[in-house]
Amino acid sequence: MRASVLDAFSENFRITLAEEGCFDRSQASHAINLCDMNAKYADVVSTAECIEYIQSLPAGQFELPAGA
Repeated sequence: MRASVLDAFSENFRITLAEEGCFDRSQASHAINLCDMNAKYADVVSTAECIEYIQSLPAGQFELPAGA
């Protein structure tokens, strides 16, 4: 996950990462990587925060035009 975050960051994308949506070999390295990514490259938030944000978006915002 870290490499994907760094690649996206280097392309000037703003990254939000759901902390429960990724893992590492050990809990310690996982926590350290999340902390580092949150400090430098991404907004690390809970899955609940991601879902709450998505649900707050206006309905129909991402629907395709008719006939597409």
